[in-house]
Amino acid sequence: MFSEKEKVYIKNQRLARIATVSPENLQPDVVPVGFDFDGQNFYVGGKDLLNSTKYKNVIKNSKVGMAIDDIKPGESWEPRGVKVYGTADMTSDHDGYLGRTSYLKITPRKKWSWGIEAPVFVDGKFVVDRKSAG
Repeated sequence: MFSEKEKVYIKNQRLARIATVSPENLQPDVVPVGFDFDGQNFYVGGKDLLNSTKYKNVIKNSKVGMAIDDIKPGESWEPRGVKVYGTADMTSDHDGYLGRTSYLKITPRKKWSWGIEAPVFVDGKFVVDRKSAG
């Protein structure tokens, strides 16, 4: 699903935002998170993960959104990033940035990226690359 340039970009980032939905489907919850990326899936951990809002939300509704973005270094304002929609489930088979512990494994189903493959603005228009899982 991800191009080589997108994979390099993602692997060089350390911070993302993950959105989950409350059990009552009334309010999305967005939080900054650290993450790992294996080229296909994302792994989000956290201190006391099993008591976190994101974990409790995923137990009731596995749909998640995730955004990784920044401003390209330099003098001009050039945003770039990747956004995914997917599903999350628990795994303890990942030895990641927090060591061998429980993580939410996020499997992307759709992704959008901007400013990675090509300039983010072309002829004054915002350029976004979209892709859905096979």
